[in-house]
Amino acid sequence: MSNALRALVFDVDGTLADTERDGHRVAFNKAFAAAGLDWHWSVALYGKLLQVTGGKERIRHYLQTHRPDVGTSGYTDAGIAALHLAKNRFYGELVAAGAVPLRPGVKRLLLDARAAGLRLAIATTTSMENVTALLEHCVSPGAESWFDVIGAGDIVPMKKPAPDIYHFVLEALRLRPERCLALEDSGASLRAARAAKLPTLVTVSDYTADDDFHGAAVVLDHLGEPELPVRVLAGDLGDATYVDVDALRTLHARQSQT
Repeated sequence: MSNALRALVFDVDGTLADTERDGHRVAFNKAFAAAGLDWHWSVALYGKLLQVTGGKERIRHYLQTHRPDVGTSGYTDAGIAALHLAKNRFYGELVAAGAVPLRPGVKRLLLDARAAGLRLAIATTTSMENVTALLEHCVSPGAESWFDVIGAGDIVPMKKPAPDIYHFVLEALRLRPERCLALEDSGASLRAARAAKLPTLVTVSDYTADDDFHGAAVVLDHLGEPELPVRVLAGDLGDATYVDVDALRTLHARQSQT
């Protein structure tokens, strides 16, 4: 079959792991405190800030919309980059301490996909160092080598919902989009994948449950395990009660016929 599934392309934050609320948000607050700033991002505020993709972009947006007393004029690009670098260091410490769990079914699916000969890739807006820390500490030592391509951070001009990172990954994989399946967790990231013409499976997270997922092949609460069945929120997973390689191949084949 010329359009048979060849590769899985994973988002990271919210898709591989529950990184946002108790990972990145906490790390941002630690970086602010270490810099002597009185900024604090609550759980609710961070949910709003997540509408902006990219950590440096999120800080800039926060200054523009929530701290007019400071404003972006009070922080140069270099100052924002330094804050973000400190945040990544704190995030790495949290990941190493086990504060950022993988989502249900993620490690099982990665192992099964490798065994089945599917290629793996990552398309994310988070920085490469954050991806490496998560894979090393939460998936398996050396897990970075499982992925043929890791598209991360500022490697492309425009971040999601622009499709640039997916175009980068597809070019590196040397695959057409119809040979791949994206796995995402947010409406903005879904738009990026679909703009690059990848069929997309969505697993919602706490922060994205109310997003618009129009165009997704299927929307689930998580990938599931044999003892932890998924809940289908939109679309059709067939008879599968959790996401495995067979379920993905069936889903991908169905999408290829639409």
